[in-house]
Amino acid sequence: MADGMNLEQRQREDARWRILKICDAGRPVGVSETIVWRVLADVKLGLTTHEVRREMDYLADLGMLEIEKNERDGGEWFAKLTPRGVDVVEYTIEAPAGIARPKKYW
Repeated sequence: MADGMNLEQRQREDARWRILKICDAGRPVGVSETIVWRVLADVKLGLTTHEVRREMDYLADLGMLEIEKNERDGGEWFAKLTPRGVDVVEYTIEAPAGIARPKKYW
């Protein structure tokens, strides 16, 4: 059972890193949760839309994302990197625990 929990934790941490990278690719505009979900599905991270929102919310709580909820489009979320999120993606500051950022080799 512990291995299953570890796998789930690793998937969440990997998803958080990928969400940051997706939002970085979309800068300077926000990226819709639908785009985030599709990219994560393409790399075989089978998160539900609820799980994508949960991880986006987690990153917002850490001050790495700003989330805008568009009431006109059925409440779709749009995420934008904050300066702190940019610094994590660009390796200028340490990544907090809970984000599976690869080690920098360059």
